[in-house]
Amino acid sequence: MGTELLTPLDLAFWHLESDAHPMHLGALAVFSPVPDPAHRVGPEAVLELLGSRAAAIPRLRMRVRDVLLPVGGAAWFADKDFDVRRHIAWVRPTGAEPCDGGGGFMAGATRLAGELMERPLERGLPPWQMYVIGGAGDGAFAVLVKLHHALADGMRAVAIGAGIFDEIASATGRARNGTPARRARAVPPRSWMPGPRQVAGLARDRIEDLGRAFGVGASMVRASRLDLRGAPALTASSSGTRRLATADLDLGEIQRIRRVAGGTTNDVLLAVVAGALRRWMLERGESLPAEDPRALVPVSRRRPGQAAATGNKLSAYLLELPVSEPDAWNRLRTVRTAMDRNKSRGPFRGAGAVAVLADQLPSLAHRFGAPLAGNAARMLFDVLVTSVPLPRSALSLGGCPLRAVYPMAPLARGQSLAIALSAYGGRVQVGLVADGKALPDLERLASCADDEVAQLLALLPTC
Repeated sequence: MGTELLTPLDLAFWHLESDAHPMHLGALAVFSPVPDPAHRVGPEAVLELLGSRAAAIPRLRMRVRDVLLPVGGAAWFADKDFDVRRHIAWVRPTGAEPCDGGGGFMAGATRLAGELMERPLERGLPPWQMYVIGGAGDGAFAVLVKLHHALADGMRAVAIGAGIFDEIASATGRARNGTPARRARAVPPRSWMPGPRQVAGLARDRIEDLGRAFGVGASMVRASRLDLRGAPALTASSSGTRRLATADLDLGEIQRIRRVAGGTTNDVLLAVVAGALRRWMLERGESLPAEDPRALVPVSRRRPGQAAATGNKLSAYLLELPVSEPDAWNRLRTVRTAMDRNKSRGPFRGAGAVAVLADQLPSLAHRFGAPLAGNAARMLFDVLVTSVPLPRSALSLGGCPLRAVYPMAPLARGQSLAIALSAYGGRVQVGLVADGKALPDLERLASCADDEVAQLLALLPTC
């Protein structure tokens, strides 16, 4: 892989980072031990396997360097001094029994993962890190993966991270050895200079892009809120600490609700988030906010068959989470109606499409304007709620079955909570990342999600 300029959106994520607001995505993958005790693997073997597979992923050998042109720009370069041992480590949770592989291990693993998520990635190296957590005793362990948002959006992060699993690594190895399971399509090298036939098309696309960006900018101005009081639980000055909590929902139950209510599985999950926030705020003794909190719901702009090596391809929708609505079924109807309206306009319109606007700004604007843009995020939304698609097939690492994957999203400035969801193995795994000092009761919010699903199920017709 040669030199590749960071796209404007990638550059924005790169410059949005500060010590108190690291801009990396994360995932906590939990593995069950190999069923046969004679073939169980220890943490050292898992660490070696992770290192060998990560080193074979070209994208993970790239680091960011500034370039002269465009002014203020940066590019991906192959790290000539790449050493995978600088990116992987084994850590053991304290205060937990790692040999049981159950609740004690998960409590220690999530606590430790939250602390590890606090640490920004070293910018002079390829921006990623992996930690093996636990692994003693019967072999149960977790792997925390951290990837800088400039390196990948959620879908791309899944594609990169999947290379560590047995099933993906073996398939890739067969392809490299010449087995034509699926022949890759040859892609001609791109020229820096467009040909004569491309000039008119590029000009037309540029005019359309600028018009689209103007519309997004106008929508952002209309949607921005000058009164930043919002929901007290979701607004906090950053302490620089991170806390992680997890929840597991039954995907079958979510789909059962969807079949009755209509809409999509994601609509149901967004309604569950709204209901969980309402329950949690009331249990804390807080008054519900005068205005419902606003969620930023990312949506991919990737098209089927698009080259996987391109940078972030994101837009988003804005959604008022109906925490003021006391009826769970009405909350779901409200969410579905709002998301239908968002989808009818598409991902290139509305204030949520701030990433589309970022794509039109010059590199120098991102370099110097990122702190201002980061501080302004609070004017647009209160909480990030994102869904990350995972492979449907069963996965393993070193023969150890993957039990669950809890995705993690970065926190924006002035916000104390981000929620990410993924479906795997018949479950929906929820990863909640919070400012550790602002939300010390994050585990209760996670349990409120189960309560909300139970209430929706109880309201379903019995016939």
